[in-house]
Amino acid sequence: MKNITKIAALLLASTIGTAQADTLNVGMSGGYFPFTFVQLDKLQGFEVDFINAIAAETGDEVNFVTMSFSGLIGALDSGRIDTIANQITITEEREAKFAFSQPYVFDGAQVVVKAGNEASIQSVSDLSGKTVAVNLGSNFEDLLNTLPNAGEIDIRTYESNIAQDTALGRVDAFVMDRVSSAQLIAESPLPLALAGKPFSEIRNALPFRDDAEGRALRDRVDAAITTLKENGTLTEISEKWFGADITAAE
Repeated sequence: MKNITKIAALLLASTIGTAQADTLNVGMSGGYFPFTFVQLDKLQGFEVDFINAIAAETGDEVNFVTMSFSGLIGALDSGRIDTIANQITITEEREAKFAFSQPYVFDGAQVVVKAGNEASIQSVSDLSGKTVAVNLGSNFEDLLNTLPNAGEIDIRTYESNIAQDTALGRVDAFVMDRVSSAQLIAESPLPLALAGKPFSEIRNALPFRDDAEGRALRDRVDAAITTLKENGTLTEISEKWFGADITAAE
């Protein structure tokens, strides 16, 4: 009888251990260098390393699901993915709908122009009368619409090619986060330059569905993020991709 009880206990422990390990379906665009991009048919970047480090802490398997950026929120909402690792900025509108992890990247919105045109836009007031491109589905359109001179800015949404169209003069500027903008300029042959200073603080985090299951997953992932911050892993990943720590508030 004791042996049967012992075997049952072992089976129960084994079952519990198996239940705790899960497959984390993570959505990303695969086209937001250097956070998530494909090179030599391999998905890589800061976000990929970050999620893999989280999974190493939680014991989960990771399934990366790539799609257009504009489709990521809908995929999370419908349950096709469990979270999004693509520099999702915490906004009031998103907080009302999703359960967010703690922020893991602190950044700012940045205006980028064709090289040589930097003097034309030194502050957001200089965006009046300009055509400004943003990625479709990003928070930058909403951010621009909150500016006092929003009604004087011609905001255009793009699925892709905002950098190319800016370099070719088809639009006057585009707005992206400063970290990605600086990396894009450093790596791209396109004649682009930063214009002025970042004009808004951005806190990026992982969103989860705001239900019991989503919040439980958020809490488990959030504990792993805390560990990665405390043991220096998150800083190491940031230094690898950016040569600086972008994971802590200044």
